[in-house]
Amino acid sequence: MKESIFRQCQALFPQWATLAIDDFEFDDPKGFSSFTMGIRARVPVEPTAVLYRRLAGKENAILDFAAEKNVFLTLAEQGIAAQCHYYDESCRIEAFYHGRSLAAEDLFDPQNLRQIADQLYRLHQQSPAGLPAQGFFELMQDKWGSIARRVLEQQISSFPANEQAMCEQLRDIYSERTRARVRRCLPAGELGFCHNDTYHGNIMKLDSGEIKLVDFEFSCLNYRAYDFANLFAETVMRHGQQEYPYFRIAEPEYGDTELGTLIGCYLDNVGFETTAARDRAFEQLLAETKSMLIMSDFKYAMAALPLALEPIQKIRFIPYALQRFNKFVAACEERERAG
Repeated sequence: MKESIFRQCQALFPQWATLAIDDFEFDDPKGFSSFTMGIRARVPVEPTAVLYRRLAGKENAILDFAAEKNVFLTLAEQGIAAQCHYYDESCRIEAFYHGRSLAAEDLFDPQNLRQIADQLYRLHQQSPAGLPAQGFFELMQDKWGSIARRVLEQQISSFPANEQAMCEQLRDIYSERTRARVRRCLPAGELGFCHNDTYHGNIMKLDSGEIKLVDFEFSCLNYRAYDFANLFAETVMRHGQQEYPYFRIAEPEYGDTELGTLIGCYLDNVGFETTAARDRAFEQLLAETKSMLIMSDFKYAMAALPLALEPIQKIRFIPYALQRFNKFVAACEERERAG
């Protein structure tokens, strides 16, 4: 795999053509829905580093190829996404960000939240051409529902016995009852262009201190409150547990303070005629964000199922999906009881 990627880069970058593969460092592949690999030169050369993202065989794509490509190129042109060196149906090769992905604890730093809010505001002002009229959650259920059904019904024998029982429990995830619950969770109002996967691992802090959003594969129309709600979604994960499945979902450590800081910084980008108008916008956006927190549990449950057979990450995706889905269902039932 490394040799094939390296040959492609040599054909693309003239200064790489005379170098050997040992002149470069290759990161281990990582990613949730498609793998990425950083490639950095050990010798002076241009470009000094690139990020390779495999696109071929990505069955769980939300957008078709043309729309997804246009989204990325539009964001790259605006300086929101990285510069693009190459893009075809098999892969994308983009400029390498020198820095690190945020850790969960970074989201509790108000200065980081301000920069994230500013980047989200810039992204929300974009209108890439060719987007479907449907919102993210409708597209997700349409595109991933059939995959989930295949995994949980036709390919159930691929999993150990305990996970086969979990598969049977998970079949409610593509039911009409669940679709109705999802619809009831969505706020009123207009859809706008959103990132839709704003957890901390999809945010980079560059060596310069600048914050950058990455991984725009799920970006399409949605309610902007979801981008705020999803930001803290993976801060609840606790890996390295001693017993199967070796992770658990803990109670959230964030609350109105962190969500309010993020939303307040976001609204600092908006010109309001009066303080009262800003206060109304803040309260509405905070309420919508809190209402949509459970939608991350639903999304990650759905997203895990296509990955369960050939996982990129070393995690048991069936129990992960079940834990996430059970959290979503429990929250929906509590809302239904409350009326």
